[in-house]
Amino acid sequence: MADEAASEEPLAGGYVSAVVRVDGTVRRAPGPNVAFVRRLLGLLEQAGFDGAPRYLGTDAQAREILSFIDGHVPWQAERRHLARTDASLAEAAVLLRRCHDLTAGTALADRSEVVCHNDLSPQNTVYRDHGDGLRPAAFIDWDLAAPGRRIHDVAHMCWQYPGLGPGVRNVTQAARQVRVICDAYRLADRRPLIDTILWWQDRCWRGIEAGAAAGDVAMIRLLAAGTPEAVRQEYAWVAANRAALAAALG
Repeated sequence: MADEAASEEPLAGGYVSAVVRVDGTVRRAPGPNVAFVRRLLGLLEQAGFDGAPRYLGTDAQAREILSFIDGHVPWQAERRHLARTDASLAEAAVLLRRCHDLTAGTALADRSEVVCHNDLSPQNTVYRDHGDGLRPAAFIDWDLAAPGRRIHDVAHMCWQYPGLGPGVRNVTQAARQVRVICDAYRLADRRPLIDTILWWQDRCWRGIEAGAAAGDVAMIRLLAAGTPEAVRQEYAWVAANRAALAAALG
C-alpha cells in the first residue's frame, strides 16, 4: 500500500468513476470486477504488452494505483475525428489482436476464445502523435473485461471507432472503415459482425436505463446526459444501413 502527499490532478472525461493523476500514476476506485482485472493486467505485463496500464497496488484511500500512460485521450466528441484515419483504425485493431492473442488459451479466458475488454472506444484509448496523426498506444479502463469471443471486441470497435450513427455523412466511407478494422485484426468470420454491433447497442442503452432505475449513480449520470437515446439512434442507423455495411466486409 502506498501513501503520497503529492497533489492530485483530476483527469477529464469519465462518467462512471472519478480518476485523478498523482505524479506518474493514476488513482481510481476499484471496479466491481477488481480481482479479475488485476490478474489480467498482471498477465499482460508479464507478456510485455505495453498497450495497457500496470497495476501498482492501492493507496491509503483504498484506490487502485495504475501506471499513467502519457498521451492524448479524445474524450470530447468533437475531437474523435482526429483518431478516425485509416492508419489509426488499423493500428487500434492490431493492438487489440495482440491483446487477444496473449489471453487466448489462458486460465483467465476460461473456456472462451479470449479475454475481451468489452468497452473499447476512442475515449478509452490513449493516443500519441509522432508527426503523422494520432495513433493508439494503449487501451485503458478495463473494468468490464471478461472472457468472451473475439468478435465481441471487434464489433464494439467497429461501432465506436468509426462513430457509426446518425452523425455519419458518408455511409460508404464508414462501411469501408469497418472493413479496415476487420482486415487489420484479421477477423476470419465476419458474417455475425453487424448483428453483434446491434447486440452491443441494444445491450448498452437497456443496461444504462436498468442501472439508472436501480439507483446506480454512474448510470443515472449517463441517463441524464442522454446516452440511451443517442445509442438508440445509433442502433436505428446501423439497422437502416445494414446492407451497405455488410457488403463492404467482403
